[in-house]
Amino acid sequence: MFTTLLLDHREDGVTILTVNRPDKLNALNETVMTELDKAFESLSVDQDVKAVILTGAGDKAFVAGADIAGLATLDGPGGRELAERGQAVFNRIARCPKPVVAVIEGYALGGGCELAMAAHLRIAGANAVFGLPEVSLGLVPGYGGTQRLARLVGQGRALEMILTGNPIKAEQALQSGLVNRVVEQGKALEEAMGMLHSILKRAPLALAAAIKAVIAGYETPEEGFATEAELFGQLCETGDFKEGTRAFLAKEKPDFKGH
Repeated sequence: MFTTLLLDHREDGVTILTVNRPDKLNALNETVMTELDKAFESLSVDQDVKAVILTGAGDKAFVAGADIAGLATLDGPGGRELAERGQAVFNRIARCPKPVVAVIEGYALGGGCELAMAAHLRIAGANAVFGLPEVSLGLVPGYGGTQRLARLVGQGRALEMILTGNPIKAEQALQSGLVNRVVEQGKALEEAMGMLHSILKRAPLALAAAIKAVIAGYETPEEGFATEAELFGQLCETGDFKEGTRAFLAKEKPDFKGH
């Protein structure tokens, strides 16, 4: 039983997992992260589950990011622990032996963009918006975003998104390689289902082996994730981080001082 997730186990072997906090634009908090971890721990070994669709409730957002109020009180050790925990949850998703497809309608920002990137494939509605705006809070992406984005779109494009904090729309995400397909708004789930029905015609053990082989090649540089978590924790000690979160919560423009 989950309080922030909905699981729909279909007869065709596809489980639709929905982050269900539409009033908060499905923002990630401690409960969501814990339940995502438990859900994928179960889904990965459930023989009746052949594939997973990961999406968000409502039509405004896939997942709009993390709970900023919860971040604002972090110190260095707490920040590093939070980042390492987030990385572990999203790594579990990435290592799931069943195909995981993220269906993105609306906003996928911050941790939401990182969550989408943890999936194996991404289908976006035409209204989807992607971004990693953490620098506007005095932070960097902390749940694997600095690593996965660069692997998907290349270092230059990844740095542009991360350093500017500017969002990109669905078509640009498609052109850069961040998403696999873009379809008419409201049709992403249908498109993902069609893709999975084609994939699930293939040998299940081969699918699991293919996922494991591809992911293994990207996960060798574990130092990248450790560095990300260390920097995330260090940034939680800065004045710019405190100013960024203060200004966000006060709906004001931040005045960063570079310390």
